[in-house]
Amino acid sequence: MGISGTEHTLSKQGIGWLSVFCSAFCFYLATVIIRWSAPVEISTSYFVFSRFLLGFAVVCVTMIIGGHRLRPRNYHYLLGRTVANTVAVFCFYKAVSVGTVAEANILNMTYPLFVALFSWFLIREQRDRVALVIVGVAFIGIWLILSPGDITIKWQNLWGLSSGILASAAMIYLNLSRRYHDSQTILFFMFGLGTLIIYAIFRENIFWPSRIEFFYLFTCSAAGVLGQYLLTYGFLFVTAVEGSVISSGRILMAALCGPLLVGDPALSLPGWIGALLIFAANALLTYRKVQARPVQARW
Repeated sequence: MGISGTEHTLSKQGIGWLSVFCSAFCFYLATVIIRWSAPVEISTSYFVFSRFLLGFAVVCVTMIIGGHRLRPRNYHYLLGRTVANTVAVFCFYKAVSVGTVAEANILNMTYPLFVALFSWFLIREQRDRVALVIVGVAFIGIWLILSPGDITIKWQNLWGLSSGILASAAMIYLNLSRRYHDSQTILFFMFGLGTLIIYAIFRENIFWPSRIEFFYLFTCSAAGVLGQYLLTYGFLFVTAVEGSVISSGRILMAALCGPLLVGDPALSLPGWIGALLIFAANALLTYRKVQARPVQARW
């Protein structure tokens, strides 16, 4: 018997949901692997270098197989995307190494809030007062993560917050760059220049790894690169709201699994409230964006 159009659509939607969920798991797994590697003392910069190097190799192979050509036009957008994303990944991985995996992932997922905040000041036609209120409420959640239970800030978590801020800048540059460049061109420059930037700044931390070091470096990098491709593929079949909610599920995943997988302390009640506020704000912001532009409900 043939498959009806509705069943076919549901099948594709299911594939999309699964792909986006698996991408969130891969991004989280990469941070877990960093924590598991603590006994061999691999530097944060080496993990970032390895991720970008593997990503660059994958992009080059896919471009050769697919016969794609580079079409760079506005180099300042490509450079802005590369620098912001590279520093964001470094801050994210640094947050994992000095704090808890859960808090690092939760604070990294604040980037949609900062995209909305920066867009208010930089893009007049995207100003949304309700979105600004949502961001304000979410900032209460950020404070609960940074300073659970007292007024003393957990300074190591500023790495995670910085990764969220810089990731939002990278997303804004990505949106601008997409007006002029295809995805492969953007990824080629992002991974290629990112690799060179990390090597130029931290070359003393880059060395020929032992077998165990290579295992951690490769698995962490593979998880990160696979997560990126699964996310891109999944968004072909799900709405922006669905994708945002599932992607933001990494917040809850990190909060629940941290104590089990890496022995991190469980989130306190204020920490859980903060995580849920950030999760809800991400979903609401995406929903409002899609409602404002219904024809772009699917990415």
